[in-house]
Amino acid sequence: MSYGSFPPEPGRRGGTLAIVLVALIPACFVGWLLWSSLGGSKDDDADGTGGAGGPTTSSTSSPPPPSSGASVPSAPSSPPTPSGESGKPGVPGKPLKGKVVVIDPGHNPHNRDHPSQISRLVDIGTEQKECDTTGTETNSGYPEASFTLDVARRARTLLEARGATVRFTQDGDRPYGPCVDERAEIGNKAHADAVVSVHADGAAAGERGFHVILPKSVRGGGADTSAITAPSRQLGERLRGEFAKATGSAPAQYIGDGSGLDVRGDLGGLNLSTVPKVFIECGNMRDSQDAAELTDTAWRERAAHGIAQGITDFLNE
Repeated sequence: MSYGSFPPEPGRRGGTLAIVLVALIPACFVGWLLWSSLGGSKDDDADGTGGAGGPTTSSTSSPPPPSSGASVPSAPSSPPTPSGESGKPGVPGKPLKGKVVVIDPGHNPHNRDHPSQISRLVDIGTEQKECDTTGTETNSGYPEASFTLDVARRARTLLEARGATVRFTQDGDRPYGPCVDERAEIGNKAHADAVVSVHADGAAAGERGFHVILPKSVRGGGADTSAITAPSRQLGERLRGEFAKATGSAPAQYIGDGSGLDVRGDLGGLNLSTVPKVFIECGNMRDSQDAAELTDTAWRERAAHGIAQGITDFLNE
């Protein structure tokens, strides 16, 4: 007779259940450990830090290194100072904040359309000279007036990024001029901390290089440069050094004894200035090698950097 045809007695049922539970608990515990070691199920990867086959990096740990060729930028603790953006090492932010700079793009693209107006004489203190001229050009017809505007605008962008207030004597927005006496007046009325007049020379072919023109000490009529000759020389020297460094150009050998500096007392823009001011002749448009640089966009950008850095160095002294 089999006992399986009868229901088990209550005591025997409880004992059997206890035995089963004792056997199952260790098995479940072992299974849980195995599951944990494999990183859990995919459904638990809501925050992206786990998942089958995925990384097990904690959200508080450092990110894994980037793959070859990739870079992960990190936030700097203070604003960076790009190379050449400050006149002094360690000057953060806007090194020219509060400074006023006047850029004088030589000539005007529209001067050629107004010959009678630009040929009239104006008083420059020591004598009378023409209001303005058309400027020179390369043998291929690239005008000095186009060159000066392009370089001046590039320099303005750089100087404004450094915090300077930049004003132009003309931005190609006038029918002609302004005349040389008004160009000086614009810088004076702005109480500029520095004025740079941008030009390119028209010397003989074969003559190469740049030079900076400084005001001579003159006094006569409305001209008196006695107060600005020294600071203007300092501005010119900074400009000479930074322009050469930025462009790779050498100082002209055909003027100023190869020093890159020339002193003149016959320029109304300098004679009538009451604030530090210089001219820079960036190269010789009539020389084929210089002309190749002057007409190159990348070179003009480097020229603008040299001018902007020379001004920055001077104003941060």
